[in-house]
Amino acid sequence: MSRYRIGIDVGGTFTDLYLHDMETGEVARHKLLSTPERPHLAPLQGIREIMKQVGGKGSQVAFVGLGTTVMTNALLERKGATTGLITTAGFRDLLEIARQKRPHTFDPFVSKPDPLVPRQLRVEVAERIAADGSVLIPLDSQSLEQAIDHLLNAGVEAIAVCFLNSYANPTHEQQTADVLRRRWRSGHVAVSTDVLPEFREYERLSSTIVNAYLMPVTRGYLRQFKAEVAALDIPQPPFVMNSGGGIMTPEQASERPIDTLFSGPSGGVSGAVYVSAGAGHRDIITFDMGGTSTDVCLVQDAKAQVSHARVINGVPLRATALDVHTVGAGGSSIATIDAGGMLRVGPHSAGAYPGPACYMQGGKRPTVTDANVVLGRLNPKYLLGGELEIDAERSFAAIEEHIAKPRNISVVEAAASIIALADTNMAHAVRFVSVERGLDPGDFVLVAFGGAGPVHAASVARQLGIARVLIPPAPGVLCAMGVLVKDLQMDFSRTRVCRERSDDCNKLVDSVYRELEQRARSALANGKPELSLTRTADVRYVGQNHELTVDVPSEPFDDGSLTAVKDNFHAAHRELFGYASEEKLLELVTFRVNARLAVERAELAPPSDALQERGISPIVVRKAYFDEAGGFAACSVFERGALRPSDTIKGPAIVEQMDATTVVPPDFDARVDELGNLILQKG
Repeated sequence: MSRYRIGIDVGGTFTDLYLHDMETGEVARHKLLSTPERPHLAPLQGIREIMKQVGGKGSQVAFVGLGTTVMTNALLERKGATTGLITTAGFRDLLEIARQKRPHTFDPFVSKPDPLVPRQLRVEVAERIAADGSVLIPLDSQSLEQAIDHLLNAGVEAIAVCFLNSYANPTHEQQTADVLRRRWRSGHVAVSTDVLPEFREYERLSSTIVNAYLMPVTRGYLRQFKAEVAALDIPQPPFVMNSGGGIMTPEQASERPIDTLFSGPSGGVSGAVYVSAGAGHRDIITFDMGGTSTDVCLVQDAKAQVSHARVINGVPLRATALDVHTVGAGGSSIATIDAGGMLRVGPHSAGAYPGPACYMQGGKRPTVTDANVVLGRLNPKYLLGGELEIDAERSFAAIEEHIAKPRNISVVEAAASIIALADTNMAHAVRFVSVERGLDPGDFVLVAFGGAGPVHAASVARQLGIARVLIPPAPGVLCAMGVLVKDLQMDFSRTRVCRERSDDCNKLVDSVYRELEQRARSALANGKPELSLTRTADVRYVGQNHELTVDVPSEPFDDGSLTAVKDNFHAAHRELFGYASEEKLLELVTFRVNARLAVERAELAPPSDALQERGISPIVVRKAYFDEAGGFAACSVFERGALRPSDTIKGPAIVEQMDATTVVPPDFDARVDELGNLILQKG
């Protein structure tokens, strides 16, 4: 009988697994080093090891969910497919013309990243659709055949199709896709009206190209992972975490890899919302510090903020994703001295291999992890509950050679400087999602997770004036756990500009939503009535060039629905900008439907070892460095599994567990709540 559900998060340094036994409610956690060169190996090995840990068989696994950074890394490292573009005559160079923005106005030496599609692989065809959807120039079949011949002869692996104004009339793109799929059955084709049927042609073009660029990588990776999962006798195919906080099938992810680019971080946010809401904290800021980066997200009333536009390494794309802000500060972030003699931490990472110097995997450069080892905040002999032996002397040597000697300071001063700079960088990320949006971080609980998050959380909270930090029972594998609490989910959108008070506005809006909901049912429901559909719309004042996304009632769209949309928009505009111009007319621009299909799952209980009735006593006392103590101080070290609800620890203290270490500074106290969460508060 199927009884186990497994969530997996593949990060740049570690791969995390979280297993839930639906019969007993027990959970198991596991971490192992990632295998970046062959990314499917670590999660598969992790499944074998965690099943051995619980004494189960593959045939007993009911669910496997995967959160992964493979597609993100392929885009960042430019390791996608050789991609061609077919576009409207005259728009071949739009990819490079872009928006003519200069983000580095005063840097004369900055260079733009190369386009994903070189100019010789961007071809034009004669056709033209007007903004209202009417056909100005019919699609010329001869120029289309010539364009396809050129790209196929050039050996492209994927082709993106993006015509001007196709969101208003997709006929020409559909005809082109039909010809391509007839002539090139094994090829990868991405069509803009399938990927992003929205206006603003540059962003639509860029997003379609990104999707095509990643399709071969994604399809090959997920096909191999799916086959290997089946080889473990697991009866159900795996699911993939998407950027919007839901899960999707490998086939859906292969067609829309653009929706998986923030797969890993979205699992962490989902897990943090689940844990914190259960503990009564609905306004939180998630703080996910892993080996390579730190991700933060603001959550109000247990709902994470959502974004529809992002930029990755200079490449703009539009796709629904949780609004996660990322900085290059993680446990494996490398500390360096720049040409001006200034200390830098990140964004370059030592990753899993060669890793921090103390991992003994060949790493020679000092990292944030090495600094924590030198300062006594991490166990000087091992991590991962003894599974990963480390060498503290290598941390001392790396920091001494690369930081302390060049700056003529002690190794301890250098390590403390590395930690202080990393903490400042991460605090700035939290300010970006809170202060810069008019919100006081002090009104939120900081939920810290990831392998390194609990080490730094209290220091970051102090800088931000946050009084309370929540550390979940299994912080180091929370992203993997978050995969287990989500439903099947996809997002659908279409642009049709509709002005308030126009004669056919209500009828147009209603027809667009019915079309989107039908697409959702076809993609997810297969006739099942339990599909949950949520409507939103991007709305603006007439004359504005930006929109706000607001809720739309689910009933047939009529005057009452329009009034509700207006009220929602004015309230959102007032909250964000401090005013609302209620006398101005509105335009409804882009219509969106979020579709969710519930999957079978049991409620996750806290790990049983966090609730065992055992007395509280330190397992050892070691010296750890704190600025607040003026240097090294005696620090009690506790085992997380020995703590029970209502236990209280006064700082300075350290709490160790297999998947993470929590640091309690001298000016903080920690207590265990009834669900096994560790709550840090300023004393």
